[in-house]
Amino acid sequence: MAGSQIERVFSVLESLTSDPRGLPMQALAEQLDIPKSATHRLLAELIRLGYVRQNPETLRYHLSTKLVAMGFQYLSSSGADIVQPILDRLAEATGELVRLGVIDGERQTWIAKAQGARTGLRYDPDMGRDAPLFYTASGHAWLACMSDAEALSLVERQGAEVPVGVGPNAPRSNIELLERLRLAREQGYACVEESSAVGTSAIAAVVRHPTEGRVIGVLSIAGPSARMPGARMHELAPLLVKFTEELSAASLASELFI
Repeated sequence: MAGSQIERVFSVLESLTSDPRGLPMQALAEQLDIPKSATHRLLAELIRLGYVRQNPETLRYHLSTKLVAMGFQYLSSSGADIVQPILDRLAEATGELVRLGVIDGERQTWIAKAQGARTGLRYDPDMGRDAPLFYTASGHAWLACMSDAEALSLVERQGAEVPVGVGPNAPRSNIELLERLRLAREQGYACVEESSAVGTSAIAAVVRHPTEGRVIGVLSIAGPSARMPGARMHELAPLLVKFTEELSAASLASELFI
């Protein structure tokens, strides 16, 4: 791997986010294609600065909580306190997981959530990762706001392979994806059932800037397919759209929406 020193530093940090068990130096050096000596120097500096720690028993390297704390500090000062109560109310009303993704350039990143399920099955993926566009309701809702050509181009640029563990109803071709987008445009929201994973369903709708009209986020409700079959998702659609409008109005007071 070529690139500047700062690019290498961020590559190390990104690699360490992929495995909570930590990674040995050799694995990091191989992943990043840089010499072990350079990897060791980068890790030593990141440890000194408090961003990385090393397990003295396994000798594996882990992210510290410093980056997590910085993320929470940013969210707390950027309007998350305005957005979170809205998500909490929708989660309470539906009894399911509510997620908010924000649009940043060509990325849609899940940055906030509220869990409405108190008992039984709970679907609760990690926050902070980009929404896969090809097979998630959040991705389809955003893509449906583009032309077919723009949507396919963005999916291609995202470049992620469709994982083996996706659900049986995930699109298997661009033609299937475009049909899902056509339905989402007609409905005003996107639904998927057993697409991103077996036994899960989700419905999503976009949040628009209140004066400019551009898409600034995507609000979704997700849960087990046993509780959220197709009919149930369509019943939830008016409520979901109502809350996207509330988030749109609140977005002017929050820096979470760029």
